[in-house]
Amino acid sequence: MRGERLVAALTTALLAGCGPAVATSDPVPAAVRPAPERPYAVGMRQFTVDPDGPRPLPVTVWYPVDPPASPGRATGVPSRTAPGPAAESPSPGTVPAPPSSGPAVDSHSSGTVPTPPSSGPAVDVTSHAAPAPDRSGPGRPAVAPSLGTKTGPRVWAGAPVAAGRFPVVVYSHGLRSLPALHAPLTSRWAAAGLVVVAPTYPRTNRRARNFSRDDVRNQPADAWRLVRHLVGLSTRPGDPLGAHLAMDRLAAAGHSAGGHTTLGMFVSAPPVPLRAAIVIAGGRPVIGPVRPLAPVLFVHGTADKIVPQSIGRAAYARCLGPAAFLSLRGQGHGEYLGPGRPGFPEVLATTTDFLRWTLYGDRAALRRLPADATTPGVTAFTTRSFPA
Repeated sequence: MRGERLVAALTTALLAGCGPAVATSDPVPAAVRPAPERPYAVGMRQFTVDPDGPRPLPVTVWYPVDPPASPGRATGVPSRTAPGPAAESPSPGTVPAPPSSGPAVDSHSSGTVPTPPSSGPAVDVTSHAAPAPDRSGPGRPAVAPSLGTKTGPRVWAGAPVAAGRFPVVVYSHGLRSLPALHAPLTSRWAAAGLVVVAPTYPRTNRRARNFSRDDVRNQPADAWRLVRHLVGLSTRPGDPLGAHLAMDRLAAAGHSAGGHTTLGMFVSAPPVPLRAAIVIAGGRPVIGPVRPLAPVLFVHGTADKIVPQSIGRAAYARCLGPAAFLSLRGQGHGEYLGPGRPGFPEVLATTTDFLRWTLYGDRAALRRLPADATTPGVTAFTTRSFPA
């Protein structure tokens, strides 16, 4: 009973004076820790929400770690192309190989996807692909904190979370996908000072026995179920993860059908408000009309044949609050999410800047956005109702 009262009190406090979204030029509380100036090491752990329920929800978490990360061992794994189906183990610390051999084709995204690691307690998301141009240099500041775009952080299974509380990002995968192949992006967000929680949705993931495209409409509720679980963890004294979750600074992000899921989260009555969202190659609301008040960043390729950019543009136009659109010229449904691929440096820089601004109140990141997002011939960047 005491735990339930604590959850109720926290939820009431977080919702006091807030709607389902926040629409201010500084969409974070005034009293928050400053954005980190240097990258963290990264840890990873896994757990399952409602393991005995009708819709068990395995979850992978990437989070900041104070270096050196002593527990566990890191294994090197090549990251070859864009996100799609990935493998994940329900047991902590392992990411086993998928049932198929070699790359697979995601029915909801173009191109091949990398094979996840077969063993080892942690994943090295260093890219072994052909390098992309490095956008750091004089007059063009790198992502702050800078990890570079060619090599990412090693991910240490079970390492203790860094001291302090960190903003939380719920990341949703697309059809026939899993969280692990999104690690090149999500692990870098964790290194920038964010806790990224990625659910494996019951009927749209790669290993789903009863795959159903229509089940996407149920995923916003799954995502909020995960958020409620995290709120509970954050009220549990001494919890090794929950004690580090700043649940009053929550964002959602997702690729493809995961982007649709992210928009769908704005329809439900939330346990805590969403302060920002990132929609990558998505835009179709899965349930009800969606006109977000919170800041939303859209990322979309101009040559996307799976979810045409016009769908993302229409969702961008419906936003009532600050909105931005990062357009990748000539790109399809997600190849720009692979390290070493054209557009990845811009996507990494833009999404990290956006999250640092909306979740940390980092005005320097807001000022960096136009320059970090724009490379002639590669990307174009537009905004609506953005603060000066």
